[in-house]
Amino acid sequence: MRELVIIGSGPAGYTAAIYAARAELKPLVIASSVEMGGDLMKTTDVDNYPGFPEGVMGPDLMMGMQAQAERFGAELVFDDATVVELDGPIKKITLGNGEVIESKAVILSMGSQYRHLGLDDEKRLSGFGVSWCATCDGAFFRNRTVAVVGGGDSAMEEATFLTKFADTVYLVHRSDQFRASPAMLARAKADPKIQFVTNAAVTGIVGTETVSGLTLEMSDGSTSTLDIDGLFIAIGSDPRTSLIEKQITLTETGNVAVDGRSSRTNVEGVFAAGDLIDPTYRQAIVAAGSGAVAAMDAQHFIESCAH
Repeated sequence: MRELVIIGSGPAGYTAAIYAARAELKPLVIASSVEMGGDLMKTTDVDNYPGFPEGVMGPDLMMGMQAQAERFGAELVFDDATVVELDGPIKKITLGNGEVIESKAVILSMGSQYRHLGLDDEKRLSGFGVSWCATCDGAFFRNRTVAVVGGGDSAMEEATFLTKFADTVYLVHRSDQFRASPAMLARAKADPKIQFVTNAAVTGIVGTETVSGLTLEMSDGSTSTLDIDGLFIAIGSDPRTSLIEKQITLTETGNVAVDGRSSRTNVEGVFAAGDLIDPTYRQAIVAAGSGAVAAMDAQHFIESCAH
């Protein structure tokens, strides 16, 4: 029987593990078999995380969090939670290898997942010119022409990063208004390699074996084709709630609902943190803070059960 299981290993999960381990709860972190560390494992320079005046590489930051959690006694398992049973005083989590773990409390910190455009050839050409991660795949497009679809900070960051490799980066957005922060937008607009294509909706991906172009519908109803070698999709993400959506109350945005500024869900002994509960800010430092909140809430719950 575990005191606490943490599902997820991004900034929220690892911070929760650090706090819980220091409270001697000996947490078990289900860190995933393929996505341990969360999105920051796919990020290069992180300039806005406090304590790193010269910036820090995303993977270095996450490996540091992992090492810190383990230093205080957190245990990690690199597998996926496939089934969870959260009702009742004993929570049960089934791993991909079939093992069933029982725990008094659970912290949910599964993060979010990339959105898709929903086009017919998107999945077929995934890995053949279609990507959701410039850090992962940008080097494959050295001296080529690529497009980034999106209008938020992630799209600006992807486009700017891709200029290290590509000769031309088209930034395609369905509007001429952007959700990106002014600083990120100004940085992208100042880059001579980035060309903005606005008021353009992507209606198709062209390519037999690899991506060769995009079909666009402009706001005036006209259509055009953009010749490219690679497509990077950066249109946001959705919380990973499929594992628990039938057991935990969700908000209108699809995030896990919590009680006020706490991490308490509608199920006693189940807490949530990070992008799973945050549709607005979605920053590593915010996720880390909510992970600390979840660990302290879980600690108080476990201590109350002991009395």
